[in-house]
Amino acid sequence: MHRALLLLKKIPKGKVTTYKELALVSGTGPRAVGRMMACNKEPEKYPCYKVVHASGAVGNYSARGGKKKKILLLRKDGIEIKNGRIEKKYFWLFNQ
Repeated sequence: MHRALLLLKKIPKGKVTTYKELALVSGTGPRAVGRMMACNKEPEKYPCYKVVHASGAVGNYSARGGKKKKILLLRKDGIEIKNGRIEKKYFWLFNQ
């Protein structure tokens, strides 16, 4: 199992991380993280919906339900989404 997927489990409820942040702490590149999230066969176990663009854009979601499901899951976690973006106050940095 790649470290990036394991790190997803450490993101607290109400927080998201970015592809860039996850890449930095797992020793890979943001595009590789994106591919890992897209190929995640266990989104219930490894919550890839918590990974967003550095700009705050929600981004896509490969699991069933697509982007609408991702937004639903984020809102369920208490994350506000305005105009398709998430404010920086919800961003989680692993080396805090």
